[in-house]
Amino acid sequence: MQVTAGRELGRTERYMTVLASTGSTAPFVGLFGTVWGIMNSFQAIGVTKNTSLAVVAPGIAEALFATALGLLAAIPAVLAYNKISKDLDLYAGRVDGFAGEFLAILSRQMEERA
Repeated sequence: MQVTAGRELGRTERYMTVLASTGSTAPFVGLFGTVWGIMNSFQAIGVTKNTSLAVVAPGIAEALFATALGLLAAIPAVLAYNKISKDLDLYAGRVDGFAGEFLAILSRQMEERA
């Protein structure tokens, strides 16, 4: 029973790594995009030798968009990971409880027949 329960729980937890990785790395991808956008703004300032909003705005917009995309991926992934992790813990408890009860019933029946 324990082997089967472990196999079943392993199968249900298989994709939790994807959620955990997405939740932890997406903010850094967004940060990289932010740095990239700001670098583009500085390059535009260097090329045009002008600091007007028209020169800086495209790079800043790119930076803000990258940050938003990183957060848009990370926040739902972390929330889903936490929810699913809690649900899997409850499920594991129920499976273990069932296995214990089932083994106790089998044990009693075997004692009655002996």
